[in-house]
Amino acid sequence: QVQLVESGGGLVQAGGSLRLSCVFSGRTFSSYTMGWFHQFPGKEREFVATINRSGGSTYYEDSVKGRFTISRDNAKNTVYLQMNSLKPEDTAVYYCAARFSPVTSSSKDDYRYWGQGTQVTVSS
Repeated sequence: QVQLVESGGGLVQAGGSLRLSCVFSGRTFSSYTMGWFHQFPGKEREFVATINRSGGSTYYEDSVKGRFTISRDNAKNTVYLQMNSLKPEDTAVYYCAARFSPVTSSSKDDYRYWGQGTQVTVSS
C-alpha cells in the first residue's frame, strides 16, 4: 500500500520561502505521477502543481507559476514543492498525492493516494 508523508510546513512571513517534502513508500515511486494540492478552510482541495514520473514534465496552477517549483528525486522516493515569494493567500493545508500513470493531471479525482497534509501559514 502506498504511503505518503509530508513535512516542511510552518509559519512564514509574506515574501518568505518554504520547501515541502513528501516521502513515498510502499510501491515503486518512479511509476507514479505526483501532485501537490492545497485546501482552504471550508473549500474543496485545489490543484497546485504536478510532475510526471521522470520529472521531465511539470504543470502549475496559474497563481503559483514563477513562485513555486515542483521537483522529485526518484532515488530518495521524494517529491518537493519549493515555495518562494509566499503570500498570505497561500495559507492552507498542503497535500501531496500519487497517481499510477505517466500522465500529469490537475484533477484531484485522478489521484488515488494522499498524504495527511501539512499546514502552511503566511503572515502579512
